[in-house]
Amino acid sequence: MFLADLVGKPGRFVLSQMCKPLKEKFGVHYVIANIENAAGGFGITPEMCRKIFSYGVDCQTSGNHIWDRIDIWKYIDTQPKLIRPANFPPGVPGNGYYIDEIMDARIGVINLMGRTYMKDIDCPFRVGERLVEKIRRETDIIIIDFHAEVTSEKQALAYYLDGQVSAIIGTHTHVQTADESVSERGTAYITDVGMTGPHDSIIGMAKAPSLDRFLTGMPKRFACARDDIKISGVIITVDSSDGAGIDIERFRIDYGSMPNDVD
Repeated sequence: MFLADLVGKPGRFVLSQMCKPLKEKFGVHYVIANIENAAGGFGITPEMCRKIFSYGVDCQTSGNHIWDRIDIWKYIDTQPKLIRPANFPPGVPGNGYYIDEIMDARIGVINLMGRTYMKDIDCPFRVGERLVEKIRRETDIIIIDFHAEVTSEKQALAYYLDGQVSAIIGTHTHVQTADESVSERGTAYITDVGMTGPHDSIIGMAKAPSLDRFLTGMPKRFACARDDIKISGVIITVDSSDGAGIDIERFRIDYGSMPNDVD
């Protein structure tokens, strides 16, 4: 199960309530979640990272906001299951992939970030290709979180690595797309898995300051919205014998509003 971008306290709350029940409902063996917006919409802290693991997540991926909280810089070197985009240049803390155990199988998780309208970093296609080649020496089950802005770049990576990975899951836009598919060569794909958090919002943020910035062009202090909380994601079925993606099913489940007394 891949859970869509967690946004702020509402995203963390609904994850704490629904991750384990969803694992049981769908018979999930492994959970990946994108957490780069977990701390008020911008970054993540070590304490939040530890709590998210306790909710039932096995591996945490990120994106362009991973460095927004300075206390994560050292922590990410101590927690290999929290990964950052692998195509950051050399010298950056942390790792861009992780290989884990699932019962009698192994799974490789790769985090990549797009370059179109994003940071000027290394090529996700070339870096991804090298990592896939490396990881396939240990396992054929490989899931990629591609944190990118534009549909074309995500689709291009899916064609570039078609048949070489089990799934490519798009993140970053917070808007779930309806194009989930499995290629003839066995790679599951969705352009964007969506958002886990408050949907009565502008991609998770309170509407008034977001709208005012568009109207005036002036900087605004953003805060997470609180209402219409949903948990979004996909369930991916993989053939453990050869790593081929068999099925991908998206979901978006209503939870409601977050109680006022939640820490």
